[in-house]
Amino acid sequence: MKKHLYLLLLLPILLGSSKKEDKYISRNGKVTFFSYASAENIKAVNNQALSLFEPSTNKIAVSVLMRAFQFEKSLMQEHFNDSYIESDLYPKATFEGTILNFDKDFSGTQTKIIKGDFTLRGITKPIKIKVDITKTYKNYIINGETEVNIKDYKINVPQILANRIAQTVKVSFNFKYDHYEK
Repeated sequence: MKKHLYLLLLLPILLGSSKKEDKYISRNGKVTFFSYASAENIKAVNNQALSLFEPSTNKIAVSVLMRAFQFEKSLMQEHFNDSYIESDLYPKATFEGTILNFDKDFSGTQTKIIKGDFTLRGITKPIKIKVDITKTYKNYIINGETEVNIKDYKINVPQILANRIAQTVKVSFNFKYDHYEK
């Protein structure tokens, strides 16, 4: 039910009245983040990211539920949701962007830049992300990675831990898109 609600919230983002076959959806996108820490590295995986892609307009939108990130240790997950991200106040992160110079008729893999706005903890910042886009017979696959500076999104790290946690977090993602059908 929640996935359908987020889908309805994302649909207006994709502008234009394109044909149905021009809209693609990824319901189980994978988003991973990694942060080097001197005491212990921090890694989490989310396999429930939702994304819409419209090749005819080069638009892409992503919604990630923060509580869906899974950590190796439950204490890390608790701190992430309660202290750092404050998932009750900011339940999701979003990205809305445009793929620059995208060729929707090209079969195979093309490396492109997506320029857009990333929102985390209610703070929106413009970003550019280098991605690989693979077009197959039936779908698209988009994957890439970027770095997020935790200060840009006012993620507060306790002073006692500040020198043991990286100030940038590597975010990787992989989305497999299928035709969107209502």
